[in-house]
Amino acid sequence: MLLDLHTHSTASDDSRATVEQYVKWGDVIRKKGGHIDGFVLTEHRQFDHNLDYSRLSSESGLLILKGAELDTDSGHFLVYGITSAITNRLDFSNVNLRAVDLVYTCDEYGAIAIPAHPGRTGIGFAEFIKDGVAEFQSIRTVELLNGSNRPGEGERAEQLVEKYGFRGTGGSDAHIVSAIGTCMTKFASAITNEQDLVKELRSLKFEAVTATDTSN
Repeated sequence: MLLDLHTHSTASDDSRATVEQYVKWGDVIRKKGGHIDGFVLTEHRQFDHNLDYSRLSSESGLLILKGAELDTDSGHFLVYGITSAITNRLDFSNVNLRAVDLVYTCDEYGAIAIPAHPGRTGIGFAEFIKDGVAEFQSIRTVELLNGSNRPGEGERAEQLVEKYGFRGTGGSDAHIVSAIGTCMTKFASAITNEQDLVKELRSLKFEAVTATDTSN
């Protein structure tokens, strides 16, 4: 199953794409012989429990899940499996959220936090782990492939994965419609909801792929 684990809609302050537009572009991808089974909306510094994309997902045949991208004192993190208990405990709008608190809270409440674009200057996990941040023993995965990486950032992510033995996910980091699906994560098992996603991410049975890897 191929999922884009990192996308932003107009709910994020720097994106121009609506969820409906992403769905239509997903159909374009498939009609052109490409593959995408769904995507996760990881809006910046927020999570709306009331948003429900189940009908749109059912009608389109594309799985639409929700997560978040949070700013922490150790870089940006993608969070999946968010519950009310997590949003009650943590202030998602805090641009300097303690990463240790985020990771431990996710571990406690059945979610998962994964460093986003870890090779990115200033906000990538690689900059912080090398400075002696050692309180992340439960982190086993980082975002390896990011469709919005600048030159050198992907290489830094690869070096981080190799050095620490992390598994790697893939996501487009789409802020415009045509970017969705450029990088994805290929899972060995079917996923139908956020809980399934967390389970499969914790199983480590996945690989990061590009659109080129999956084309006919």
